[in-house]
Formats: sequence, C-alpha cells, structure tokens
Amino acid sequence: MPNSSSISEFLLLALADTRQLQLLHFWLFLGIYLAALLGNGLISTAVACKQRLHTPMYFFLLNLALLDLGCISTTLPKAMANALWDTRAISYSGCAAQ
Repeated sequence: MPNSSSISEFLLLALADTRQLQLLHFWLFLGIYLAALLGNGLISTAVACKQRLHTPMYFFLLNLALLDLGCISTTLPKAMANALWDTRAISYSGCAAQ
C-alpha cells in the first residue's frame, strides 16, 4: 500500500482573535472594497461613454481599472467572509484561484 496524502484545504491566520476586532476588520474591508468598486466603476464608465477619452492613455487606464476590479474581487470578499463568520479555512482550489 503506497503512502499518499492529499491536501483539501488550508488554514489561514486570523488578523485578530477578539470578535470586536474581527468585525472592525470586516467593516474596514467592506469600505475599501466599495471604494475600489465605485472608483474603478466610475473610471470604466467615463472612459467607455466619453468619445473624447478614446485615446491610448485612457485605453490603458481602462485596462488598469478592470484589472484592479478583478484582483480586488478575488481576495477581499474571502477576507471579509473570514472576518465576519470567524472561519479560517480556504479550499485548495480557492487558494489556487487567489
């Protein structure tokens, strides 16, 4: 019988041990997430709707805004969920996606 093992999940380190600090982290992360969504959404909307902004500089600014939306939407919701529900586990596939 061969010796084998598989990893199904990882345990993350908590930012705080007390419940009040975990809730503070949740609200802080939520504020940062909403600010990033609003700012990048406004940039994307302005560049897409305004014909005058269809120049190479604004094309790259639009790409940067969309990239930032994708990156922050990958990691921050999991961090908020961990802070709110006091969980520390993340699946192997979730870790690989992040």
